[in-house]
Amino acid sequence: SDDYEKYKEEEKQHKHKEHLGKMGAVAAGAFALYEKHEAKKDAEHGHRHKIEEEIAAAVAVGSGGYAFHEHHEKKEAKEEAEEASGKHHHHLF
Repeated sequence: SDDYEKYKEEEKQHKHKEHLGKMGAVAAGAFALYEKHEAKKDAEHGHRHKIEEEIAAAVAVGSGGYAFHEHHEKKEAKEEAEEASGKHHHHLF
């Protein structure tokens, strides 16, 4: 029972981190689009905006990867919780 509660809490933490990763990806993606727009609009500082756009795009990809990683960690914690509680899933494929 203690193991079950531990794994359920771990699953909850990974779910929270997954959501944070998704929000980071959305925010960085939005900022990248904004900087792309600014690069076109502000020709005098266009190079700086282009660099900031590329950095924001890289952050968005990184945040998406982090969310993907946490999603898989959450699934593992859920499976461990089910094993600890006595539930078993049979995967055929």
